[in-house]
Amino acid sequence: MPAYSRPTSSTARDATGAVGRAFLNVRDAAEYLGLSPHTLYVWRHRRQGPPSFRMGQCGRVMYRIEALNEWIREQEQADSRSNTSLNPVNAAPRRRSRPPATV
Repeated sequence: MPAYSRPTSSTARDATGAVGRAFLNVRDAAEYLGLSPHTLYVWRHRRQGPPSFRMGQCGRVMYRIEALNEWIREQEQADSRSNTSLNPVNAAPRRRSRPPATV
């Protein structure tokens, strides 16, 4: 029996292909990241999430695919499960400081 392969959108295939696009709009970027477009809009409003910019006279919000991939790598490194140096289990034990004695 052949292995199940997750269907990919044409945007994701084009984004990673040799002749792919360099920029994605909000809908395509959300699909590329596996998020909803609303989540990207909220993150943009809060100045969170992957970097975006306005392009053209209409000011369409766009995402650079390179920036999306870099943002994903940053998220992986910020997670203690992916970055062993952040894992609290690997940290050296710290001694608690005592409050100054009052006389």
